[in-house]
Amino acid sequence: MEATNSLVSISRIQKYDKSDVTDLQDLLAVEEPLQIRLEFEYKGEWHKKDLLVTMRSPGNDFDLALGFLFAEGIAESDEDILLMRYCQKVKPEEKGNVLIIKFIEGHVIDLKILGRNFYTNSSCGVCGKTAIEAVKCENGALPLDEKWQISPEIILAIPENLQSSQTAFKYTGGLHAAALYDKNGKLLLLREDIGRHNALDKLIGASLKAKIDLGNEKIVLLSGRVSYEMAQKAINAGISILLAFGPPTHLAVALAKEKQMTLIGFLKNESFNIYSAKERIKIVGKKIV
Repeated sequence: MEATNSLVSISRIQKYDKSDVTDLQDLLAVEEPLQIRLEFEYKGEWHKKDLLVTMRSPGNDFDLALGFLFAEGIAESDEDILLMRYCQKVKPEEKGNVLIIKFIEGHVIDLKILGRNFYTNSSCGVCGKTAIEAVKCENGALPLDEKWQISPEIILAIPENLQSSQTAFKYTGGLHAAALYDKNGKLLLLREDIGRHNALDKLIGASLKAKIDLGNEKIVLLSGRVSYEMAQKAINAGISILLAFGPPTHLAVALAKEKQMTLIGFLKNESFNIYSAKERIKIVGKKIV
């Protein structure tokens, strides 16, 4: 059973305001390490491998693990996994922070992938990989069907929808979110974490478990900026429309253009920037150059 740790913690603070000091309670985003251990068959023998240590917000760890394994090409779906559980033979302070994943018999894993350095922190992404080749996106271009378009009105309504649903962020201001919407802007899934990459991994993992086709008339919103790896994760998952409150990097834009993913940044209440694949945005009476 997956642990349901709280995303927030209470702390006593002193607030300084115009020479006055007040004792208050403050809510902080919880950050704890998660270690992922793999058990898999190779050449007729079972092996164990410590894969990853990442700083994350406790909760939805199974989604995070599945999304990460999918993004790294280690698993294609939850059907590749025989069991996923927390290790019980750990120190008290490590309880709920060591995850064991056992693959089904015969599941093939590329040992070169397992040879990478996967130590990351909550803001880290490709820096945990040891070779330039490891960050290349090998997926083909996303299908571009101009018959499926979304209106600017739906896009502009999404930020308010997220803010009303992102409860932990309201109280701490310290969590990122990744949210999944249908073509009409209805919220389907929401995952939060201190790490941008973790939040997206959690969302992808939850979608895989729920058998949701992310490439079929779906929209994903990120609360932060879009790095190359965030764009890569989205493309690997088949996400064709990616929105973000923050800006994209130049490599993220280049990748989005190459793979025909609609990338929108600086999403606000009344405006947004379209960086690639504008064909999926339905704007009547105005021409997008």
